[in-house]
Amino acid sequence: MSSAKFKIFLASLLLCFTSPLPAQNPPAAAQQISSFDRGRTRMMLENIANDIRKHYYDPKFHGIDWEARVGDTKQKIDKAAGLNMAFSNIAGALDSLNDSHTFFLPPSRPYRHDFGLELQMIGDRCLVSRVRPDTDAAAKGLKPGDEVLAFNGFRPTRQSLWKLEYVYNTLRPAPGVRLVVQSPEAAQRQVDVLASMRQLHNVVDLTTSFDLFDLIRDEENEEHRLRARSVEYGDDLMVLKFPEWFMEESQVDAIMGKARKHKALIVDLRQNPGGSVDVLKYMLGSLFDHEIKIGDRVTRDSTKPMTAKPRSHNYFQGKLLVLVDSRSASASELFARVVQLEKRGTVIGDHSSGSVMESMHYTYKQGLDTIAIYGASITDANIVMADGTSLEHNGVSPDELVLPTPAELAAGKDPVLAHAAELCGVKLSPEEAGKLFPYEWAKR
Repeated sequence: MSSAKFKIFLASLLLCFTSPLPAQNPPAAAQQISSFDRGRTRMMLENIANDIRKHYYDPKFHGIDWEARVGDTKQKIDKAAGLNMAFSNIAGALDSLNDSHTFFLPPSRPYRHDFGLELQMIGDRCLVSRVRPDTDAAAKGLKPGDEVLAFNGFRPTRQSLWKLEYVYNTLRPAPGVRLVVQSPEAAQRQVDVLASMRQLHNVVDLTTSFDLFDLIRDEENEEHRLRARSVEYGDDLMVLKFPEWFMEESQVDAIMGKARKHKALIVDLRQNPGGSVDVLKYMLGSLFDHEIKIGDRVTRDSTKPMTAKPRSHNYFQGKLLVLVDSRSASASELFARVVQLEKRGTVIGDHSSGSVMESMHYTYKQGLDTIAIYGASITDANIVMADGTSLEHNGVSPDELVLPTPAELAAGKDPVLAHAAELCGVKLSPEEAGKLFPYEWAKR
């Protein structure tokens, strides 16, 4: 099911309830917590903890005393100074499992929160990869290629960057962050970046057509922004930009049908966080004339092989290159590693995320007059590759390590794609490669 169709399906389910969703306070007023909200937060913890007891793939919880951890978290919630801190206590309990696919999804806020910049680990350095125009970040002079040495006093690393973004964007949306940055050929400086805050409805009433269709429209816009795009160079090369693993089976067939007309295919999975296992199987099945093993799916009850069957006898037989970076995760990492293990192609770029598990998302609701909707992602399987290793916390090491420099990011160049194209016999300058797939910002 596509993400837009899933949102429509979810909205249709919510129409069964005549009550609206409750508001959450904006960051400036988020320090208060009533005894009622404290009790609801404890119930959120218990609901999620119970599903972890029942569904988490490792019944021993990696040696953690889960009952003690839940009890300790309840005490922290009882002492929390604000609702956001109470939410952080729940997130901390789940984070103790040290699992990339087990995390807390707090109730949504009635505002859109955006710092206007994207950060990325390139090698072992945290760099600004993009800055949204007309934001405080842009006004303060931040640019792609700037190195972030400190984020609210913390040095970003491959292990900590996603946690910093999760805390300050989702758990405790902050009105601003303090960065220490180093621009190419410039002095180190401190920059205080203010977030843009666009107020939404305090109460979202899905029994009205206005709120319902706003929800659907936003999801459709996001699905368009994350669509697969391709560029063709005669019959020599097709470059496929693949932002996420969500699409219909017929769409995969159409894309790979075009790819078969070319001698070489570059699958660009940079910044692709993963998605559907079925789409992963469809894509791999279009590259081989025989069934291949992706790995073993290890759950609390069993170990079963995960395979991809050939889509048809008319599979893509040409040269294959896969591009990955530090934000390539989950299904993207599985795809790249299978290509390596099967010696089907070459993986180029940066070391991948190391976030490779299989999970289910659970949605919960509380309340009668108003309904609080929150959720959790809970890992129900580990994927052990055909060579006996897990990619979780390890990631994929590229066959060729190619990293853009801060100066190249600042100039909008893409040396990784340019190098891959050259290996396929197509002359493409880093400047041209950087313009192939113009970035489209999410709606604010």
